[in-house]
Amino acid sequence: MSIVAWIVLGAIAGWLASIIAGRNNQMGWMANIVVGIVGAILGGLIMTLLGDSGVNGFNLYSIVVAIGGALLLLIIVNMFRGRSHSHI
Repeated sequence: MSIVAWIVLGAIAGWLASIIAGRNNQMGWMANIVVGIVGAILGGLIMTLLGDSGVNGFNLYSIVVAIGGALLLLIIVNMFRGRSHSHI
């Protein structure tokens, strides 16, 4: 995927993950993009290790994998920050 596609995928995945996690008011657009891109990498790595294709382009499957990875990333960050008021 091109860098623009990664940014758009990251923005969508990060924004949706922040809404699901109840952190949308605390995160800006740049944080959403970063969380989404790192989440896509994390989710893609996990899916590849499980024998699936991971993030393989700009499609619905890749967005779902990226959202899952972004949610996992937000959970990990919340654990290290000690925030117990998360909605996840």
